[in-house]
Amino acid sequence: MKSKLTNKKLLDLYEAILLPRLIEEKMLFLLRQGKISKWFSGIGQEAISVGVSKALNSSDVIFPMHRNLGVFTTRDIDLKKLFCQLMGKDGGFTKGRDRSFHFGSLEYNIVGMISHLAAMLPVACGVAYSKKIHKTKNIAVAFVGDGATSEGDFHEALNLAAVWKLPVIFIIENNGYGLSTPTEEQYACKQLSDRGIGYGIEAKTIDGNNLLEVYNAITDASALCRKNKGPILIEAMTFRMRGHEEASGIAYVPKNLISKWSKKDPILNFEKYLIDNKVIKKADIEGIKEKINRSFASSLEYALNAKPQISTSEKELNDVYKKTKAISYKKSNKTKNKRFVDAISDALREKMKSDSSIVMLGQDIAEYGGVFKISEGFIEEFGPDRIKNTPIIESGIIGAAMGMALEGMKPIVEMQFADFVSCGFNQIVNNLAKTYYRWNEPINVTLRLPCGGGMGAGPFHSQSNEAWFTQVPGLKVVYPSNPRDAKGLLISSIDDPNPVLFFEHKGLYRSIKSDVNESLYSVDIGKGSVVKPGDKLSVITYGIGVQWAESAITNISPELQQSIELIDLRTLIPWDKELVFESVKKTGRALVIHEATHTSGFGSEIAATLSQNLFEYLDAPITRLASLDMPSPFSSQIETEVYWPRDDIQNKIIELLKY
Repeated sequence: MKSKLTNKKLLDLYEAILLPRLIEEKMLFLLRQGKISKWFSGIGQEAISVGVSKALNSSDVIFPMHRNLGVFTTRDIDLKKLFCQLMGKDGGFTKGRDRSFHFGSLEYNIVGMISHLAAMLPVACGVAYSKKIHKTKNIAVAFVGDGATSEGDFHEALNLAAVWKLPVIFIIENNGYGLSTPTEEQYACKQLSDRGIGYGIEAKTIDGNNLLEVYNAITDASALCRKNKGPILIEAMTFRMRGHEEASGIAYVPKNLISKWSKKDPILNFEKYLIDNKVIKKADIEGIKEKINRSFASSLEYALNAKPQISTSEKELNDVYKKTKAISYKKSNKTKNKRFVDAISDALREKMKSDSSIVMLGQDIAEYGGVFKISEGFIEEFGPDRIKNTPIIESGIIGAAMGMALEGMKPIVEMQFADFVSCGFNQIVNNLAKTYYRWNEPINVTLRLPCGGGMGAGPFHSQSNEAWFTQVPGLKVVYPSNPRDAKGLLISSIDDPNPVLFFEHKGLYRSIKSDVNESLYSVDIGKGSVVKPGDKLSVITYGIGVQWAESAITNISPELQQSIELIDLRTLIPWDKELVFESVKKTGRALVIHEATHTSGFGSEIAATLSQNLFEYLDAPITRLASLDMPSPFSSQIETEVYWPRDDIQNKIIELLKY
């Protein structure tokens, strides 16, 4: 059947599909020479990458994977930079920090993948959401392999896209294998497109080796998405002609399959189509290939001769976080005595009034107002586009928040309980945390995490799990102890271009009050405060630990009280080493307190740092008080009298002062 496309367009498609094949043949040669370290081959699958990319607008956002060289070439990416990237040379997209096609470049509307293959699908949902509410008519298109469709993020993304009716196309490249595991061992349904039915998504299966079929399917699907009739799931049937990566080989693949699919080579079949329809002559083919080889020869040579990527510790550390520009707020003199929970709510409301790019996401945060009623009334004030109830998909929502951030929005995600953040762990520690370091794209996402015990809530609703994240470069971790700081620190977290985990102790929500400024104001992230001065003992803590310490100090004799300096860290990453060092140098003693369990709690980091740097100033051993190394108990008696360190603080202070 003759295509409705012009001969010029058909020839354009032909040259577009030839380019990644010819580049890859060169790269495989360089791999054998040891000039590149690794390669994931897309030979035999080029029709999908090229057909999809050619059917889209340049302003549509694509989420490619490691076999989608054709996406990059079709987007007319700078080939000098691309080759430098592939070789780990100076001049690549990621300064030698990412291999192969993991990188992204918003200049070309490409978002780079991570190795957790389905993780980018929720991110695509976030991008699509931004496109939808801003009425751009642009869409997001995300690739995923057949093996990765078993991962949770695949299902969370499809569910979210269906519920929110997002303009996103999911492309499954079904190439027969997940590394070495054949498809029949990965799923039981007849076709992977059948999974779309369960989510209420239009889905179809196409011949992924037929360039025109791919092009036409995506043209039609994108038109529907632009009319708010998405999302759409497309399964493109193809075959992986080479190994998972070149070193793995294909010994486990039956020879008859290789023979069968080699006859379906997308380039050879498209060439035959063009010849049969008199678009090109057989004699033209070698000339076209020579022209394409010449088109990238100088770029390849440039990369081969480029300097190896070198760096310094200073350069690397400077790119872990996006530099923060402080926002100056005009502070009023008007204050009001407010509870911790009200200070949090005020910060959110006032920031949302002042910045239309802010959107809140979370379970039950709209009409219900959130589990702790922090967003009560917000849906009426800001509308459903900015106050979004979400399905119970923690990973999906955190990923979507990242996508929104890539579009210039400032999403705030509420976890009902900090305990549930474990379901979104990968998105936080591998996606949010590392993107700026990898390809210099800041991710302004604030995660609000109601944490801590004292509520009789048991082991799954009471954890203080801040230390899970303090070892992850790229994240900031904030943990206020009072209403005034809570409001200012939350405002600073929302303003920060980096991902911030904002811990809110549930036990403080309605138990404490303080005077809070009625206007917008900020409290610097990374700056602690001296709650009470002293000269004989530094008590270093944060969150509810500040309240515990203050209570213990008031029960000590007035003479000893004068000797105690109480420091509220306020921020754990970064933490105020300068303030703590200054205090301990003065007092010669340090007591570190936190609610989290003892072993590997953040207090360990403080104690180790003090021991390493201030040993000669110490008059007593550095001491830690923390909860027992056990799950949070349901019994309030066990929690307060056995698990918590609260009742030991007073005696430990007296003991250290007498040391």
